[in-house]
Amino acid sequence: MTENIGAFGGKNPRRSGTERVVNTPLPTAYGQFQAVGYLDHDRGDEQVALVHGDIGTENVLVRLHSECLTGDAFGSQHCECGEQLSAAMRAVVAEGAGVVLYLRGHEGRGIGLLAKLRAMALQAEGLDTVEANLALGLPVDARDYRVAAEMLHDLKVRSVRLMSNNPRKREALTKYGIEVAEQVPLLIEPSENNITYLRTKRERLDHHLPHLDAVAHGS
Repeated sequence: MTENIGAFGGKNPRRSGTERVVNTPLPTAYGQFQAVGYLDHDRGDEQVALVHGDIGTENVLVRLHSECLTGDAFGSQHCECGEQLSAAMRAVVAEGAGVVLYLRGHEGRGIGLLAKLRAMALQAEGLDTVEANLALGLPVDARDYRVAAEMLHDLKVRSVRLMSNNPRKREALTKYGIEVAEQVPLLIEPSENNITYLRTKRERLDHHLPHLDAVAHGS
């Protein structure tokens, strides 16, 4: 913990790390969850863990879901994010226990909402998602998963079965001390609006998307 100087010259503590702030029942269309709210003091972001059932500590079914306003709230078919969030919530309810971490600050793989929309405009002109970010002078993926690991540590989770097609999420959790016992595919049927985006994720970002092999390349 660090200290800063207050308005009248006194020292006030400035907290760091991730703090649990609230825990409340959250009934959803998928089932009953506990919404555990956190404050990331380092970034100022408010975060939430959706916890279903008695999760225990080992081999917990977990999804790290990056915030995506266009997909999660508006049902955009440019990506598969909204459908992945729904599928993850259904999966943990079917399992009887699990956690969905909704990671704010991850919009557009960490570049922010407006930058993501600018990148989407470039994609509409023919660039892929990687090329569009680079054309804007932005990183291809700026996400950090420190807060996700800290939330899991607070929930006493030691090892997870990670619902993800992205190997970087597995690597990040391992880096922050969470064992990944298994990576569980979260495959969404592609549409004509997102097939190019999904192929780019597989070919340029190493996402494991074997189901795309069944889709004709001209689609």
